[in-house]
Amino acid sequence: MPKTGERLTWTAAGSGERLEYATLEVPLDHTDPDGERISLALSRLRAGDPARRRGVLIGVTGGPGGDGGLGTGMPSRLAGTPLAEVYDLIGFDPRGTGASTPLRIEVTPTTVPFDSRPPDSVFEAMAADMRERELGCLRAGGDTRPHINTRNTARDLESIRVALGEEKLNFLGYAYGSYVGAVYGTMFPEHLDRSVLDSCVHPRWTWRQQFLAQARAVRENVDRWAEWTARRDNHFALGTTAALAVAAVEGVAAALEGRLGAAVRTSFDGIVGGLATDRSAWERLGLLVGALQAATAEGDDERTAALLAEHATGGWGARASEQWRQSVLEAVTLETEWPADLETYYADMRVCRERYPYGHGVLRAAPWVGAFRTFQSPEPPTVLARDGYPTGLVVQADGDPMDHREGGEALAELLGHHLITVEDSGDHEVYVLSGSNPRLEAYVERYLVDGVLPPARVSVPGARQAPPVPEDA
Repeated sequence: MPKTGERLTWTAAGSGERLEYATLEVPLDHTDPDGERISLALSRLRAGDPARRRGVLIGVTGGPGGDGGLGTGMPSRLAGTPLAEVYDLIGFDPRGTGASTPLRIEVTPTTVPFDSRPPDSVFEAMAADMRERELGCLRAGGDTRPHINTRNTARDLESIRVALGEEKLNFLGYAYGSYVGAVYGTMFPEHLDRSVLDSCVHPRWTWRQQFLAQARAVRENVDRWAEWTARRDNHFALGTTAALAVAAVEGVAAALEGRLGAAVRTSFDGIVGGLATDRSAWERLGLLVGALQAATAEGDDERTAALLAEHATGGWGARASEQWRQSVLEAVTLETEWPADLETYYADMRVCRERYPYGHGVLRAAPWVGAFRTFQSPEPPTVLARDGYPTGLVVQADGDPMDHREGGEALAELLGHHLITVEDSGDHEVYVLSGSNPRLEAYVERYLVDGVLPPARVSVPGARQAPPVPEDA
């Protein structure tokens, strides 16, 4: 760890640019400070009003995996907020990600075409593909991989604080970053001041439980959409109950598979999950289901394909040209235990196939690299607690498809933090990153800038509201 007061060498991003970059070396294994070292890429945006400066605010993005290496971009994301006036905004690419020393996987292509409702006959082949993925992680990651974990990322945060010469950090963490912040507060409570944890990992779930909850969260959004649509049957004609609206979706899924195959039905399942999560897209989803009902009934495959293409989501599996990519997700998620018995995964896949096919929920249940793990974590996960740092703030959307609302509620309760619930919202990573939400922004910024917490439990509406389609009389 750097000595207290050691200064970083900052370089401006370009002529006239305020954003600066630096590199910090830290131990790969913090229990062996004289051993191998890795580098962390840092960024800084100095406080716009130096007279009001109250220290540094470090932002940590989601993942695990740093949101594709966007950690150093965090100051730019927050540059237009009041936070930029009073804080030096600090971003960094967590170990293994972005411009920091990377952790890579040797990509192994999948042999089973992705299917959101796979038959039992391909389960073993899907497991074999994942076994090869873990071996690809081993070949590329070697001895580095066991040290890419949350506790070491928290120690990296502490190294950054020391190198900045700051007595305390202020923290804004999104998704997996919320967990990093909670771990940092537990490990270094005397050095954490104000903290906001947005879209939270559940403090008591394993990573497998976290994955399975994503499938459930997407289905909850579909059910909410179905209830909304059923109250507007004059407009959508999908049925006057939520069950009938879901049955209409299932009818389209069956028709697509019968006419065009499982791959097309899989694309539709993904579209349903994605649009149901976005409240502003609810009318689009209802009209799409109705249009697909008509097109498949008429046998108009060209029209069907055009409708699906308008809403298509990404594909599945490695690109043919891709040999290497980042593999922090595959390392961090092995912090907690994974079943070794493949039948455990197969049973959950059958449930997801029937109940949670939307948004590709079966992926959350299928065997993960943890089932074939090639290393054990060098230390157990942190038991979270708040002992020695101030009350913070949790932000959680009730329809978050990635970090189920139960996670935010449980984390706020465990740490004694105040909780802002973003109601009737499928947003993930809410403050600033999901668009303008003035009421939420006012609460967060009044706390981080002025130190004034909102009520212990308060709600705000989501930024994206359902379209103003009138209910049936």
